[in-house]
Amino acid sequence: MAVTTMDPEPARTPQPQGSLSTGRTSLLPGGGLGIWLGPQGKHYVCGSIAAFTNIVVTFPIQKVLFRQQLHGVLAIEAVRQLQREGLRNLYRGLLPPLLQKSTTVAIMFGLYEDFSRVLLDQARNSGIPELATRSFAAALAGTAEAILTPFERVQTLLQDHRHHGRFNNTAHTFRTLLTEYGVRECYRGLVPVLLRNGPSNVLFFGLRGPIKEQLPEASSWAGHMVNDFVCGGVLGAALGIMFYPLNVVKSRAQSQVGGAFRPCGEVLLTVWRERGGSVAKLFRGAHLNYHRSLLSWGIINATYELLLKVI
Repeated sequence: MAVTTMDPEPARTPQPQGSLSTGRTSLLPGGGLGIWLGPQGKHYVCGSIAAFTNIVVTFPIQKVLFRQQLHGVLAIEAVRQLQREGLRNLYRGLLPPLLQKSTTVAIMFGLYEDFSRVLLDQARNSGIPELATRSFAAALAGTAEAILTPFERVQTLLQDHRHHGRFNNTAHTFRTLLTEYGVRECYRGLVPVLLRNGPSNVLFFGLRGPIKEQLPEASSWAGHMVNDFVCGGVLGAALGIMFYPLNVVKSRAQSQVGGAFRPCGEVLLTVWRERGGSVAKLFRGAHLNYHRSLLSWGIINATYELLLKVI
């Protein structure tokens, strides 16, 4: 089936995903919050709430995955590390991803809609394919998300047990990095974040519409939620595997405090050598990342679409 737009409007789906149309009907009396937020504003709010829900549910899984990415250990060993550290430390480092993810997903959905609207207006009658315009909008939104890299940086330091004695909490970590090393240190690992965000956004927004079209037609709220969950989950899991080495590089780079900023390729080569030149060891934790991404992006996509209908 030919794909002509980033997020085509399925003829059979009453309320299409990612549509720039403002024709969604709020289920709240008198339009409720949707009227106050406006047709563009609610994309930011829905994205933020969807990400908040996801982080609270999946944070322990993410912590196990992080240990595997950083140390190359098996999942069972990562779980044992967390058990030894106790329940008190299980949600240590929650605030940075909560703030970062709820903001970046809001930016991801909101800016994609805004950039698409502006660029489509500018490109009208220019002969530029809509696919190219929406792809550029998705890439711009992904690049804009990278401004929040310091939150990922702090999350990495708080989750790394080697830094437990040095950094107490989110505010203390930010304060230490800024006062002792400067703003630049907060953006360590920016390059792999940029290389990940732009392309993954293009693929996510480009494929979620066509994937949903291939699923069985939904005739109820529950059916639509299942389809949205499957669509978002499958895409998130596939993209998580595709960009996994970049996340390994990011975790390794951001676990360092001070010292020289090493190029992405050099960090990847170091990890590759440390793990015996094994692709399997480089992708250690990828299976857990697959399942976490399946759950995370299923929750995000389904919650986002549901909120757009409710607000």
